[in-house]
Amino acid sequence: MIQSTSAPSTPRATRGKFRPPALGDVQVGGFFGPRIDTIASVTARILLDRCVEAGMLDQIDPDRPGPGLRIPFQIGNSKCTTQMFWDSDLAKSIETAAYALYRKRDAELEARVDAIIDAYGRLQAEDGYLNSWYQRVDTKPRWSNLRDCHELYDAGHLIEAAVAYYQATGKRKFIDIMMRYADHIASVFGTEPGKQRGYCGHPEIELALVRLARATGERRFLQLARYFVDERGRQPHYFDAEAAVRGDDPADYHFMTYQYNQSHVPVREQRQVVGHAVRAAYLYSAMADIATEFADETLEPALEALWAHLTEKNLYVTGGFGPSPDNEGLTFDYDLPNDTAYQETCASVALIFWANRMLGLGPNARYADILERALYNGALTGLSLDGTRFFYDNPLESRGQHHRWIWHKCPCCPPNISRLVASIGLYLFGVADDEIAVHLYCDSTAELKLAAGTVRIVETTRYPHDGHVSLTLEAVPAAPFALSLRIPGWAHSAELLLNGEEVDVAAVTHDGYARVLRQWTAGDRVDLTLPMPVETVHAAPEVGADQGRVALQRGPLVYCLEEDDNGGKLNSLGLAATGGFVCEEVPDLGGVVRVTAAGWRETPAEPRALYSAMAPNRARAILSAVPYYAWDNRTPGEMLVWIRQEGM
Repeated sequence: MIQSTSAPSTPRATRGKFRPPALGDVQVGGFFGPRIDTIASVTARILLDRCVEAGMLDQIDPDRPGPGLRIPFQIGNSKCTTQMFWDSDLAKSIETAAYALYRKRDAELEARVDAIIDAYGRLQAEDGYLNSWYQRVDTKPRWSNLRDCHELYDAGHLIEAAVAYYQATGKRKFIDIMMRYADHIASVFGTEPGKQRGYCGHPEIELALVRLARATGERRFLQLARYFVDERGRQPHYFDAEAAVRGDDPADYHFMTYQYNQSHVPVREQRQVVGHAVRAAYLYSAMADIATEFADETLEPALEALWAHLTEKNLYVTGGFGPSPDNEGLTFDYDLPNDTAYQETCASVALIFWANRMLGLGPNARYADILERALYNGALTGLSLDGTRFFYDNPLESRGQHHRWIWHKCPCCPPNISRLVASIGLYLFGVADDEIAVHLYCDSTAELKLAAGTVRIVETTRYPHDGHVSLTLEAVPAAPFALSLRIPGWAHSAELLLNGEEVDVAAVTHDGYARVLRQWTAGDRVDLTLPMPVETVHAAPEVGADQGRVALQRGPLVYCLEEDDNGGKLNSLGLAATGGFVCEEVPDLGGVVRVTAAGWRETPAEPRALYSAMAPNRARAILSAVPYYAWDNRTPGEMLVWIRQEGM
């Protein structure tokens, strides 16, 4: 047995910055490959089609008649309509198309995107400003309502789309447009005399500017991102000041509190996740980026406290968060209802962004485990297997009324989950000067650039259906480097082999990663085996909705019962106290592993009685469960995650 090939554990602050690989560095197959192919051949076109049908192209193209107000202002908040963030929906659709084009060149799709980019080029003002709502529909002054009107949020998504399109196609037009717009934004906002000390009500511009800086090497965009993070929540409060300038009463705010948009206190003073879920995770993503890029340790206490508050008291078992539709976000600790769970798809996507950026500070399974949970369960359910339908909100129980939809008046989720899945290669690894961290396991080929040279890794695995992972290093630099492999928290044991010889996993594991530091040789092979038994997961007693119930999990996948397999009235079913689980791969639902177990079904002792002194009758039954991400892809019907268990 190899006792230890790892260097001693080093404090995170002394480790190098970990950044995601570049778009062209990882070729994805396995579990995600077919899903990316579906997005490339089906979903990317659908997103653009539905954006056009909604009128978005009419709004951005100055050569077309303006669409006017297509989506009414919201009742109870006369300042907002979802139409004002059409730029963001179209931008995420362009970003999805960019990843699709990188996967599979498509001349027609590329021409459509080029035409949209040309329209944005014609729309852009002489000073660089670019927002289709304010330039084509609204007559209010620019930057007059950052709290509600999403100008900077739209800019952020356009920037992300431009970066992706440049990296996928090599075409500079869109990124040049957005660099010009970013420079205009920098001329408006900042602490210098004459500038507005504002920031967006919906964080996003911050993390987008970091992506732009990394893609272009222009540090000025990092400085602007840092300004937006640092300024948020400072007194005198900017949203109060801008409301007064508009002639509005700052107290006349639909959401009543600035906790809604995480500007209630400066970011370094925040300790609890509050308000709108997506806004929160986008902000924390940017904070983590700034902490990484500037080695800013002053942000870490807030990030650590926020992470703990979310994951220890407010996270669904599927990796979603935000139980309430009223604020699309948080309410109070342990408020995790099942049938009314909101947990927006975008919130899980945003949590993945946050977790991924926390990993910029160094490999730590606390973050990567949540990234994986949110990816395979909370986010992936948002996209149907055929790539044509979507979930916005994601309950953990349905009586048969909740189904995927074609489009939405606020269509943020379809392109958000699509761009995430299509770019999943960016999330598999983290790369520092002298270390590669493997965060997620997927059949893939990667060429990752270290300070000493390029490492080519071929990964072979059927994960998440099987727990064996094999990595062969086909090319390595002349200098030593570390390869760190995540040992998931759900894996109660792990076997690690280096060229067939066993490695003492416990001796080399730090922060949940098995770290092997050595002078590698081309042809070296690392094999990791993670047993995947089915487990029953129990919620904390404070979660009242789940008392007396369990959830089923195998590896990273949370399971659910569907009416299609078990008949109706799923709450009449329960798991037997003893007995094992049977796992089998089935061609249904794209070849998932189905889990079956012994259980029972209750029927009333008195059939027509709503209440009875007599205990219900119980009959034996076989329960059949499928991964939660795959539900509502067959015959519509009921669904249940948390199942009663005998003896609880």
